[in-house]
Formats: sequence, C-alpha cells, structure tokens
Amino acid sequence: MISLDQVTVRFGSFELFTGISLVIGPRERVGLVGKNGAGKSTLLKLIVGIQSPTEGAVTLPRDFKLGYLPQHMKYHDTVTLFEETEKSFQEVTSLEKEIEALTVELSQRSDYETDSYHQLITMLSEKSDRYELLGGRQRKAEIEQTLTGLGFSRSDFNRHTSEFSGGWRMRIELAKILLQKPDALLLDEPTNHLDIESIQWLEDYLAGFTGSVVLISHDLTFLDRVTQRTTEISLGKLYDYRVPYSQFLQLRAERHEQQMAAYRNQQKMIADTEKFIERFRYKATKAVQVQSRIKQLARLERIEIDEIDGSSIHIQFPPAPHSGKIVLEIENVSKSFDKLQVLDQVDLTLLRGEKVAFVGKNGEGKTTLTRIITGDITCRGKCRIGHQVKIGYYAQNQADLLDPQKTILETVDYIASGEVRSRIRDILGAFLFSGDEVDKKVSVLSGGERARLALACMLMEPKNLLILDEPTNHLDLRSKQILKEALIRFDGTLILVSHDRDFLDELVSRIFEFTNRHIKEHPGDIFEFLNKKRPDVLQRSKRRQRSQKDPGKTIVSKPGKESYEARKTREKLQRKKANRIKKIEDKIQHYEEELKKLEELLSDPEQLRAGQNPDPFTTYQQLQKKLDQAMKEWEQALL
Repeated sequence: MISLDQVTVRFGSFELFTGISLVIGPRERVGLVGKNGAGKSTLLKLIVGIQSPTEGAVTLPRDFKLGYLPQHMKYHDTVTLFEETEKSFQEVTSLEKEIEALTVELSQRSDYETDSYHQLITMLSEKSDRYELLGGRQRKAEIEQTLTGLGFSRSDFNRHTSEFSGGWRMRIELAKILLQKPDALLLDEPTNHLDIESIQWLEDYLAGFTGSVVLISHDLTFLDRVTQRTTEISLGKLYDYRVPYSQFLQLRAERHEQQMAAYRNQQKMIADTEKFIERFRYKATKAVQVQSRIKQLARLERIEIDEIDGSSIHIQFPPAPHSGKIVLEIENVSKSFDKLQVLDQVDLTLLRGEKVAFVGKNGEGKTTLTRIITGDITCRGKCRIGHQVKIGYYAQNQADLLDPQKTILETVDYIASGEVRSRIRDILGAFLFSGDEVDKKVSVLSGGERARLALACMLMEPKNLLILDEPTNHLDLRSKQILKEALIRFDGTLILVSHDRDFLDELVSRIFEFTNRHIKEHPGDIFEFLNKKRPDVLQRSKRRQRSQKDPGKTIVSKPGKESYEARKTREKLQRKKANRIKKIEDKIQHYEEELKKLEELLSDPEQLRAGQNPDPFTTYQQLQKKLDQAMKEWEQALL
C-alpha cells in the first residue's frame, strides 16, 4: 500500500502541493490527471523516492517493489534488444550461474556422507526452488511475448539497442519494467510512443496485472479502459474520485454545481440574518433574538467553493484559402532507405475539405509519406499537390525543432507575416503566454509549453492543407479537446497522424492503415476500424498462447454427437469446477472486505492510534498474501 500523508512540496517561494494525502491500495488502478505543470510527474517522483517532500511523509510497505517509467530517460547502448530486456531477470540469471557452479562442484566430489556435501545439496535445492518460483524457465518466452506485444518483431531481437529511435527505446524500458512484475507500476505518459495496436496490448496486459497501477496519461480512452479511480491535481490540492475519467468529469461538474447551489443558499441566509441583526440591533424587545442570530453566524461553518483552474488555450485556425477540388494525388509512390523499403507503390487521392487519419504500427511509413507530401524527401512515383494548396506541417518532433536561443515572442515574430503581425500578442495570450512570459527563451520551456508554442506558430499564416504528425503528445486533456474542436471547425483539408483514439473519433471520416509497405483505406470512424481489426488481433493472440503452451499439439475438432456417459461426466466435472470457483470467490471477497477495513483504519491516524490491533501493517501484509494465493487458486480453477 502506498501512502502520502499531509505532503507539501515547495520550490523556493512557490508551493506546488499543500498538505495533500493519498492512499493507494493493492490492485487499484489510479489515473493522475491535471493540467501540464500541476505536479503529476512530481507526485510519482515522491512515491519512487527520487524527490523528497518539503513536509509530510511518503510510506511504502517493506520489500515493496516499484516499476517506474518516467517521461524522459537516459539510455546506455551496449547490448542487443534481447540482452537489454533480459536484464529484468538479473536474479534469475545470477541463480543460473550459481546453480551451474554448484552442479559442477557436486559432480566432482565423492564425499557423499560429509556435512559439507549435504550443505551443497541443500543450497542447490533452495536455489533451484527459487529459480522455479521466479519463472526462470519461462523467461525467454515471457520476453518474446512482451516485446512482440509492444510492437517489436523477432528480427529485432538481435539488433543493437543503439539502432532504435527514442520512442522504441522507451518501449524497451517499458518491457523491462513489465517483466520485473513489480508490486506497483508508476507510468508517466506510457502511450506517447506507442501505436494503436501496442496501446491495446498494454491495456490487455494491465487488465491482468495483479499489482497497483498509478498512471499519468492524456489519452482519454486509455484512461477509461485501464483506471477505475481518478485523482486530480489542481492548484496545489488533490481531488479523489473512485470512478474512471469520463465519469469523473461528470461527477466533478455535478459536485461544483451542488457546491454553488449550497453556497448561494448560505449567502442568502447570511445576508438575511445580517439584515435582521442590523434592523433590530437597538430594539430592547428583540435583544435576545439578535444575540441568538449573532451567535448563529459565529458558529456557522462557511461553505467554500473548490477553486477550479479555468485557464485554457484558445485555438481558431484562420479561414482556409480556396484550393482546387483535388488537393493531393499520389500514384505508385515507393520509398526506400538504403536496403529498407518503407513504401511500395502506394496510391492515395485527397479531396478538398476531407479529414483523414494515417494509422498503423510505428515504422510502417506514416511519417515518411507526410514528408514526401511536404517535399522534405524525394520518392519514386508521382506526388502531385493540387492547385493553390498551401501546406501547414506539424512534425512529430516539431516542438524540438524550435530555436532554443529565441524567445517566445521572437519565435512567432520570425514566422508571422501580413496583418497577423498586429495580433501576435493576442495569439500568444490565447496559448497562455502573456505578459513577461513572452520574453522567456524556448530553452527553458517544458514539453507542453513547447507544443503550445509550435501550435501557435501554425496560426501565423492561413493554410488549406494541415498535416499534423502526433500533435497531441505533450498536450493535457483539456488542450487536446480544444485542439480537436478547432480542427473540426477548420474548413480546409486535414491529414492527421495519431494513435489517440478519442482524438480521432468524430474528427476524421476516412482511415488509411499503413501495413507491410502498403496503404489500405477504411471508410468510417476510428472505433469502427478498430472493432473490425480486433477479432484478427485476438485470434492471433490465442493461436500464439496455444502454441506456447503446447508447440507440438494440433487442436482438431471431432464431428458427431457426444455420448450420454461422456456428457454426464462432463456435466459432473463442470459442477465440481463451478463449486470450487464459488468457494474461492467467497474467500477472495472475505479477504477484500477485511483489507478494505484495514485500509480505512490505516488512512485515519486517529482511529489507528485508538485501535486495538497492535500491528495493523503486519496484519495487512498477511491478508494480502492470502488474497494473492486465493487469486492464483482462482486463476488455476478457471483453466
């Protein structure tokens, strides 16, 4: 269990958190949300121990293992992909060497009756048991399954890690963390570098993960599918809701509405009471009533309204200049980088006003095609841009391409032309850069601030074809929604490269899937496309699981009716299995209820001091072990 008690964090005179408390229990799925800069990443660092609170305490159980994936990491490229991932099993590989050394030593000795010989046998037995417990024999299969799930192919396993881009390196680190099977996963924007299929794989993995998950993400669909609890950080305070993100938005709005109604009623009552006091203050016949009302106001607990951070960006793309009906024609386009062929004779036609999405696994050529369209790279085949088409391009690393030595104002002033120059400060203000902030250098801006600045630059000149390559990676949920609404209103043509399903939903009308160097068109929205693909993905997954369980076995269905005896036997076994599952589920429910009571006790310091249990933490850990064992029994019973 993870506990934060009255935690305050200050940076000089700036207070990021003020006396926040939070308890995260076993198997809880918590989504940390809030604006960029609210302190979400700092909260994870406090839990991991990378950062210490100014006041308050962060406590974890003894021997509690954390798996932490930060947004930005430093890499050391010295080995292959498989070898790097295998570092997650350091204890297993160490045990293998010890077992091998003990086996060799035993084979060379003949003093079978001595104490030292028996000690060696005991040591070998203990290390072998530990090796089996850690799943040493299955580790290569687990590594392969995790890496392929995250989008790597088997041909990648022997490639040097230095050959992979930053996004793929992040996946390697994620694979290592998942394979360590920690008690809790702390994931800071894990989907930023994953394609849609890998995100779905990660969703499925986390659904079966037996530990806790604390997750920072700006992917609404991912949050809704993974988390059951939403914790918002806003203006130094923490607000906790035991519901997924979409329900949290609704409950937060309802709570604020109820607070406002109660506040207005109380303010009316206070005004009426003060009016009565003022009117009859000097009347002797009303003296008792006046004193009673004065005491009533003094005792009154004033209702406070939760302060809401209402600051948000404002995006309004300039009207798109008129272009020809055919905006883009691509015929037999092919592209290779040395021996690697990325695109092979692809065709695509885009009409004025269409909004389309490019989707597919990373490395399948989505960004390559956008760079061909913008003229950044050459290709074989024909790529024709339509009449009077003006392209606005937001590259995947657009925020990193900004000149770090320029200020915010200098950056946009360099790009702006025409009458828009008179509105530069207004546009920057709409992107939350106001006052002296416009004189900040780009080098000191956060990832989210750079993304906002890069988007602001796109408004400096009217365009009628926008090509946006992963524009939402560093935007918070509110900013993403505002960008989406602006793109829906945009009257030009749009090509959007994105893995964010909620962002694509209701925004694009055609999906172009990049796979095996070709493009396949799918009419309709993103969820229709994914629903059509899902059965194929599930079938592949089931086939892979069957082959891993029994590589030499072929499953053959036999026609014909089941005999009476066989049916009775099957039904008897089914009843027996159902009864066993029911007993285990009752046991699980009992343990969960007891753990919930202990969680409430541990989260209340006064109740904890007054409690009769001398060591609730030990009791909690013992119950947790029993629950874990019951869960394993339940999983085995389901097989």
